[in-house]
Amino acid sequence: MKHWIRRELLVAAAVTIVVACATVPVTERRQLRLIPRSELLGMSFTQYDLFLSENPVISGTAEARMVERVGSRIADAVHDYMRQIGRVEDLRGYDWEFRLVDDDTVNAWCMPGGKVVVYSGILPVTASEAGLAVVMGHEVAHAVAEHGNERMSQVLMTQLGGAALSVAMRDRPQETRTLWMAAYGLGAQVGVLLPYSRLHESEADELGLIFMAMAGYDPREAVTFWQRMADARGGPAPPELVSTHPADSRRIRDLERALPQALEYYEAALR
Repeated sequence: MKHWIRRELLVAAAVTIVVACATVPVTERRQLRLIPRSELLGMSFTQYDLFLSENPVISGTAEARMVERVGSRIADAVHDYMRQIGRVEDLRGYDWEFRLVDDDTVNAWCMPGGKVVVYSGILPVTASEAGLAVVMGHEVAHAVAEHGNERMSQVLMTQLGGAALSVAMRDRPQETRTLWMAAYGLGAQVGVLLPYSRLHESEADELGLIFMAMAGYDPREAVTFWQRMADARGGPAPPELVSTHPADSRRIRDLERALPQALEYYEAALR
């Protein structure tokens, strides 16, 4: 009897995983998504509002208006692109918002549903509106590709005993919130998620190039931005094996290989 129950549970789990599989735009890589959209967006909007309540938001400045302007253009490009590939339904429930936060950290992130935060510390590295479009296109690409859903699905299976997100938040709220923030770029998670994180970064680079190009920003700026980022880090970067991001040299090579396709979108946007 026990063996029968165990077998049935395994079959049910396998069916769940198959049903939950989806594909990433552009790369068409299959990925695991276990968190329902309504649950994902609800958690996202709650955590985003909590973050803004705990951190100093900059508004009304030229830099804040630039963040909103670039974000709006990227969002329009995302909708156009997803409509072109027949996946605009993937954006159902999105409520775009773009905020600049006063923090010296060189970072930015986008939560599900289009909640984007740019840290003021990254602006000296972006150096221009096009440079900012590189960053925002990349972060939005993470959300559109549902990398966070994939990472949190892995966390739920490997670290939280397979619990649903709502159950994990009820039973282990602080741990779940910490893992959630790490999954969306607000922290480092070393371990089972690390290899996927490097893969996610590469996918977001490729998709982000297309988004910024469709928004009317020259995608060649991406190479220049990552060269500045490498210089801004100062000293040798951590070995790629223990980094959640691709090595700068490899990232730049990959971006250069992806540029011809992105430039086609850019030239179309200028016509």
